[in-house]
Amino acid sequence: MKILSTLIALIVFGNLLHAQDRLTGETFTTRSEILAQNGMAATSQPLATQVALDILKKGGSAVDAAIAANAVLGLVEPASCGIGGDVFAIVWSAEEGKLYGLNGSGRAPQSLTIDYFMDQGLTYVPFYGPLPVSVPGCVDGWFTLHEKFGKLSMEEILQPSIAYGNNGFPVSEVIAYEMASSYESVRDQPGFAQTYMPKGRPPVKGEVFVNKDLANTYQLIAKNGRDAFYKGSIAKTIDRYMKKHGGFLSYEDLASHTSNWVTPVSINYRGYDVWELPPNGQGTAALQMLNILEGFDIAKMGFGSAEYLHVLTEAKKLAYEDRAKFYADPEFNKIPLDALLSDDYASQRRNLIDLNKAADSYPAGDMEIETGNTTYLTVADKDGNMVSFIQSIYSEFASGMVPDGLGFVLQNRGQMFNVQDKSHANALEPSKRPFHTIIPAFITKDGKPWVSFGLMGGAVQPQGHAQIVVNVVDFGMNLQEAGDAPRMRHRGSSQPTGSTMTNGGTLYLESGFAPETLRELSKKGHRIGFGVGMFGGYQAIGVDLENQVYTGASESRKDGQAAGY
Repeated sequence: MKILSTLIALIVFGNLLHAQDRLTGETFTTRSEILAQNGMAATSQPLATQVALDILKKGGSAVDAAIAANAVLGLVEPASCGIGGDVFAIVWSAEEGKLYGLNGSGRAPQSLTIDYFMDQGLTYVPFYGPLPVSVPGCVDGWFTLHEKFGKLSMEEILQPSIAYGNNGFPVSEVIAYEMASSYESVRDQPGFAQTYMPKGRPPVKGEVFVNKDLANTYQLIAKNGRDAFYKGSIAKTIDRYMKKHGGFLSYEDLASHTSNWVTPVSINYRGYDVWELPPNGQGTAALQMLNILEGFDIAKMGFGSAEYLHVLTEAKKLAYEDRAKFYADPEFNKIPLDALLSDDYASQRRNLIDLNKAADSYPAGDMEIETGNTTYLTVADKDGNMVSFIQSIYSEFASGMVPDGLGFVLQNRGQMFNVQDKSHANALEPSKRPFHTIIPAFITKDGKPWVSFGLMGGAVQPQGHAQIVVNVVDFGMNLQEAGDAPRMRHRGSSQPTGSTMTNGGTLYLESGFAPETLRELSKKGHRIGFGVGMFGGYQAIGVDLENQVYTGASESRKDGQAAGY
């Protein structure tokens, strides 16, 4: 009871932090939406947003601007993203009137098997060092997107990040905090301190940080293309580095890598088509949650009510049990997507929810089958093209391994593999893509673009996506308020490759929910928790086709900025 009282006090205090004295706007908005006609960019760091706008003003496409922004983010937000990681994107082609999906995730090393971990007595893949490193898919993803949707040269696109790398940039507030709070675990990994601790510590807020090694790497990529990374001097440097430090990632793994165009999957939620990418990502979980929620009168329940948060949490539990069982690399598994997203299945799952009691556990679906840190950005251009773009190295500073002289850290996405059960859908196999958390999203209405959005933050992402959709569709919030409104995050206690819940898990509620809501949720059996910095970071762009105006939003939890022209 004492803990609950403390949480209630914190949330009451949190209510006072919302911008309720604004002249206009809604309850939770911290700023106005951004409105512009010619182009819009929303990223998690203002320098990246400004670079994206510069590219758009030069005649670049939305994809050109997204690549340029991502390159800058890899420099200015290095604990979260970079070319040592993977990328996913959903692109709206205005000319064709259709969506394209890109899976730019890398695969496990060809020489690494599950037997290695079993022989070593390891029940999970370590977070740091050489073992969790998988092929970085980002650069190939850039060039694959650029080949289809680009207008400017890669030299023009990468020049701003090259300049910032050589000349330096002031580190922003939230990013400085994230770097300071996450470097201790990886500071002794080879190459890390030389790159990210030039003064024996990470740079602090306002300090000008220079990364000439990354600038040189970008210059090689701009001049020699994607093969510089996967077959040229960069690939050879990574190969030597990994061999020297006991890793498995090889030149052959890099040289054989390709991205994949995929068909986005969708469900219709109260007349709006919500789009995600299929596995190996977790976007399907957001769609499953929304399918379950559609059977409830969410608008009548009201935002922040115990009734709404209860069914939202139970829908999450149900979807995440399926996530743990079925979501994996489709090249190695037959995934029952049609069944998982069917109305009949949603009805079956919905009927398991007790409106008065939180469940300790749910079973995963029984179907026939065969055997987090991130940055999100979105850009729209003058021609009506839009891109929902997400890129990550997985956890903060990832593996911590920085190849000699290259200026970026290698991702640790292989940590997501199951190395305990060879029959598991996400069991480690050579050249297999791991289960992935990063997911871009898109909403269309009557076959036309409506909102491009995303929300970074590991396992919170499907939960966040569902909450954003409910906020705008059921509660009528604008894009800025939908992101600023307080969120829930439910957490189970096990690895993402196994069952997600033990004794119901913990429901974390951000400041801003009413004290009586906490009490009512507690009465229903929810274990209430309080956390800071665990609710994700959101960007969105909406389009008003009648007035031909873009709307941009970037929430206040990050250093981000939405801007247009």
